[in-house]
Amino acid sequence: MTKKMLTILLALSMLLSVLTGCGSGGAGSGSTASGQSPAGSGGSTDKKTIGMVVKNTSTEYIQAFMIGAQEACDKYGIELKIVDGKADSLKIMDAIDTFIVQGIDGFILAGAEDLVTLVPGIEKLNEEGIPVFAVDTCPEGGHVDMFITNDIVDSSRKAAAQMVQGIKDANGGEVPKGVIIEITGSLVDMYTTECHEGFSSVMEQYPQLTVVQGEGHWNNDDSHSRTSDLLTRYGDDVLGIYVHTPDIMGSGVVAAVEAAGLDPADYFISGICIGVEGMHLLNEGKLYAVVEQPALDMTTMAVEYMNKMFNGEEIPKVGDTITKEGALWSPAKVINNEFADSGATMILQSPLVPQECQPSDERLYENRIG
Repeated sequence: MTKKMLTILLALSMLLSVLTGCGSGGAGSGSTASGQSPAGSGGSTDKKTIGMVVKNTSTEYIQAFMIGAQEACDKYGIELKIVDGKADSLKIMDAIDTFIVQGIDGFILAGAEDLVTLVPGIEKLNEEGIPVFAVDTCPEGGHVDMFITNDIVDSSRKAAAQMVQGIKDANGGEVPKGVIIEITGSLVDMYTTECHEGFSSVMEQYPQLTVVQGEGHWNNDDSHSRTSDLLTRYGDDVLGIYVHTPDIMGSGVVAAVEAAGLDPADYFISGICIGVEGMHLLNEGKLYAVVEQPALDMTTMAVEYMNKMFNGEEIPKVGDTITKEGALWSPAKVINNEFADSGATMILQSPLVPQECQPSDERLYENRIG
């Protein structure tokens, strides 16, 4: 059986548990002053349950979130319930209400787009004393015990700078006048805002470059259409293409370039988040530089720290630096959460591939689920 088939079966079994599973003893209704909860209403032998909402189970980085969480839950004897929120805040709110009724002991938000509308759900979890963790994107309100992420702005800055370096190398060390196509995610998404911020901080250094933008909506169809339109409009003036997340928009962009009879390698296509799809494009030389998101590590760590909370142990606090020998995400700094009303954020390191880390590196999650 292939790795890909195992991944699909694992994802299906986890989704099935949402339909058939029953929650074990829930968290107590009281919360501490910091918003962290007691270890649950039952005794130390009670099996704990974590509820997790994901954005879209069809995407590879979400599959990595699911695999990381499930493996860690299996390790600690925790039941995991997963709901696909489809990036719909109302569905996420409904899932939170259901989780609370089922008596979950902890909650993980693993992706959303509108981070404001769902805040009342986070506040309900806080009122019930249920620990809240987030990965990928963070609720813009309520208490989040830990938001585990990579630095999206810095990652985007690093990928954009490498794209410009490619343009320089192709033009005798100079950046000529021209156009850069920016294919964004959904504009309502916090992730898009931060990708654009990092990208723009590099573009501002080169006033001779004109940025034209197309909204890719986190899918290959829209990314293909926007890229095709912009290539038709700006033609030979296009020097580079920046894709916010090549793992779910890169194939669309590359296909649009090739459909125009052009070579993707000539546009130094870069961005953040690789995925198995992006890994194939990197190996084919069609993507130039992509910063990997340590997706599997994020949910693994979320479950590990939540398990510590269940057992009354301390989790990393603001000001700490967490290290692990040989881990691509290490060292990770813990800072104040600037999105939620309170809580901490852990910033993981992310490698630039292939410049800092080869695509074949076994530590990249893409090589575990591909």
